[in-house]
This record gives sequence, C-alpha cells and structure tokens, in this order.
Amino acid sequence: MNEERESKTPLPQEQLADALIEWFERAARPLPWRATSANEVDPWAVLVSEFMLQQTQASRVIPYFEAWIARWPRPSALAAEPAGEAVRAWGRLGYPRRALWLHRAAAQLALEFDDQVPRDIDALLALTGIGPYTARAVAAFAFGDRHPVVDTNTRRVIARLVHGQAAAAAPRPSDLDDMAQLLPEHPLRAREFNAAAMELGAIVCTARTPACSECPIASWCEWRGSGYPDNAPRTRRQAAFQGSDRQVRGRIMALLRRSQEPVSREAALAAAAEGGVRDAAQPQRAFDSLITDGLIVEHDTVVRLP
Repeated sequence: MNEERESKTPLPQEQLADALIEWFERAARPLPWRATSANEVDPWAVLVSEFMLQQTQASRVIPYFEAWIARWPRPSALAAEPAGEAVRAWGRLGYPRRALWLHRAAAQLALEFDDQVPRDIDALLALTGIGPYTARAVAAFAFGDRHPVVDTNTRRVIARLVHGQAAAAAPRPSDLDDMAQLLPEHPLRAREFNAAAMELGAIVCTARTPACSECPIASWCEWRGSGYPDNAPRTRRQAAFQGSDRQVRGRIMALLRRSQEPVSREAALAAAAEGGVRDAAQPQRAFDSLITDGLIVEHDTVVRLP
C-alpha cells in the first residue's frame, strides 16, 4: 500500500500526547490491574501483573492474575505459603521461574518493607526478579512517577512513528531516550501516555496487521508517511517451542502441579518423554535443569515442588 505523504509540519509533542491519551481513554481494554484513577491503584497488583506480563499476552494473564490476587491480596499472604504453591498457581503461564522470583520478592516486601511495594527505583531493583523495565513500570503505573516505560509493543510504535521502520530492532538503550522525548511533562499524563503507547502497539499498531486507519497518531507516523516501506531490521527468530527442552520441562512441571503428593523420579522422567523427545538425553537434561533452577526438589528419588 502506497499513500502519498501528507506535507504538513509535525504537531507539537503535547498535541500528539493529547491525541494518544484521548484515544486510550475510550479504547483501552478493561484490564484488571489497570487503574482508572489515581486512587484505584494497588501497587502490589501492579507488581504482580508486571511479573506475569513478561513475555506473555495480557489475555492469557487475566485469569491467573485474578486468581492470584484473590488468594494472595498482600505480599505477606504469598510469603506465608511454600514457594511450590506459587509455582503451582502459575499454571501454564510459562517461564515458571517468574513464580519463584515473585514469591521471593513477596518475602522481601513482607520482611523489609512492611508489606508495602516501595516507590523508589533502587529499592524496587533490590527485589528478586525485578530489572530496570519492571522497576520503571511499577514506579510509573503504581505511583504515577514520570519514567519512560518501553515494552515490545511500545518499541514497535516508536520504530514506526519516530524512525520510519516497519518493526523494531533489538532492544537498545536509545529506546528509553526516544520514549522520554515523547513523554508529557506532567507525571500523571506521562503514566497515561506510557500505558497508551503500549495499548496502541497491542491492539492497533500490531506486528503483522497494523490497523493504520484506526491509529490516533497516524498523521505523524514516519513509516506511514514514507509509504509503509518494507524495511524491518533483521532480528533473530525465537527457537521453536515444539520439541524444545522448554516443552519437555513443561511436561514435568505439569505432572507436579497436578499432584498434591511427591512423585518418583521415574514418573517425572516418563512424563517428560510423553509425546516424544528430540534425543534420548532430553528428559534427564530437562529434569536436571529444573533441579538447578530450584523449580523442583528431589530427595531420595522422590520429586516435589519447592
């Protein structure tokens, strides 16, 4: 599709922000962790959602998030239970180490922060499982502080809007600089803009079929203005899940989540092999990696969740 580029001076930053935020206020999905006003923000809920949303679509996260918050409404409630219960409740969200990290972070919050999620970035970074992105996201979305927050969806929006590229390159430090230049000065508007940019990338400026006719900031999009060039940077493709060690690890984890009692090593290895394996050593390799990651515990050939 080739559209003639509109010859107009780009509108100021605040007008772009106005258009995006106005769209967000009427089009945003009603996600359960998302605040509709400053008084409705629960920092613990925001932190839980950010752990769950890492590499996982929001639609998959919602039922797990709602069950998690209902069961563990405060960090201390989660910390009081064995880590294995967090892993069990994580279900099929994938990357179950996130459940262990969240359990450890909850214990830190209960013991060191009076059962409260801290606002300070350095304090957030001291929690298990929290890196720079999650720290900024919690500070911005839970407390309304002005920080650029850039996830996969936001990076794609910036790539097209600012750089005229069909897709984003690998993550780079300049992503934060790009977002900081777009961010409104007022902290609460900055929070809305961060969330709106993510939402735009998730439901309009999508990777495969962007709905440019529905985009509230299409007039300023460099990629659209250039005629939608096929100039996506080359990136490494993610390894296939089918037949991978991740899939085999998942079979073992599924068995242990279903069982309220420990299972034998033989049963765990048999579960790993169900559905076929890539090589004969794969079940044992997957089993050993789960032991190393602390996701399963073995004692006298009996295996259980931690």
